[in-house]
Amino acid sequence: MRYSRISADCHIDLPWMPPDLFTSNASAALKERMPYVAEGPDGPYWTSKNGMSFGLVCGVGPSGQKLVPGQNYRVDKMAATGLYEDAKRGIRRVIDPDLRVKDAELDGVDAEVIFGILGAATRLGDHEAAREMFRVYNDWLADFCRHYPDRHIGLACLPYGDIQAAVQEVHRVAKLGLRGLELSCSWDMEPMWHPVWEPLWQAVNEVNLPLHFHTFPSMPPGARDKATGLTRRAAMFTGVSAFQMNLVNILAAIVGAAVLERYPSLRISFGESGIGWIPYALDRMDFEWEDRFRDLGLTMKPSDYWRRQCKATFQFDRIGTKLIDDMGVETIMWASDYPHTDGVWPESSKYIEEQFGHLPPDVVHKITCENAGKFYGLI
Repeated sequence: MRYSRISADCHIDLPWMPPDLFTSNASAALKERMPYVAEGPDGPYWTSKNGMSFGLVCGVGPSGQKLVPGQNYRVDKMAATGLYEDAKRGIRRVIDPDLRVKDAELDGVDAEVIFGILGAATRLGDHEAAREMFRVYNDWLADFCRHYPDRHIGLACLPYGDIQAAVQEVHRVAKLGLRGLELSCSWDMEPMWHPVWEPLWQAVNEVNLPLHFHTFPSMPPGARDKATGLTRRAAMFTGVSAFQMNLVNILAAIVGAAVLERYPSLRISFGESGIGWIPYALDRMDFEWEDRFRDLGLTMKPSDYWRRQCKATFQFDRIGTKLIDDMGVETIMWASDYPHTDGVWPESSKYIEEQFGHLPPDVVHKITCENAGKFYGLI
């Protein structure tokens, strides 16, 4: 297949999944601890035995929020395509392979990298049940991607809170044919510089699949939920303004712990991270390494590891597109973020032209197609 545009960060979230997916496919011992759909005041919603809400069925964004026309321009644009109205009639375009391809074509996208039920299992608060959720989801995703293997690049979700379980899942999903791995980040996990992660680095290196870290909240779970009114809105504004830069903690950790030095073939991608902060982070790490951290066991500057092994995705980053040379054009991959509220679907062409209009066509092609195509073995 010939590619002209590849989105390196798109999503399938729990609110869009088949209502009985987890309860029907979980082991008998864990069925009662799986998320399920119940009726609520605003319609069907996902919940669990402990009363946790995972959002409205086919709701807006990863947390399944209620559609509020006029509140979010990009959500209104998605709604105008009939995405949510179709869902009310039982037509789930997000998880129907044929309809999802049509949604991508509407946006000029030939292939997309699909992140999964990232935060849902983390919020469950039950590590054993979360591991089962990921197993069920990964099996479902493998079947989903078989319909269009050259257009849907699914990322397997790895368990958090149990590194040995994550290692086992790495090897299992590699045999399923999935094209990448993602580790769900949370506030209760060990930092990436901790030696406890070494078995995971070894396993990912062995299967030769790229490992992804998606953005995660810039404040602990529940902190925002306690606020109301404009205070809650201010908390949300703070979160969405800062969450992408949170990934500097993971980037610096895997560099500082010499993970990329020990595993030179390991490939890392930061999903929905934005790129404007990366040149500063690289410059800062280089400065500190040269000044006082030569004992870390690195044989290159931190920025050299970035250029050799790492990628970052973004939808719209006017600052970042002015600093491409400072991080390397080969390290960045454009994405539409379909169907998230922070995304640009179905107006990707508009946003691409607005932020890349000053760049040569060959550079734009690298960012919007070639880099992702090479990273995932499509071209």
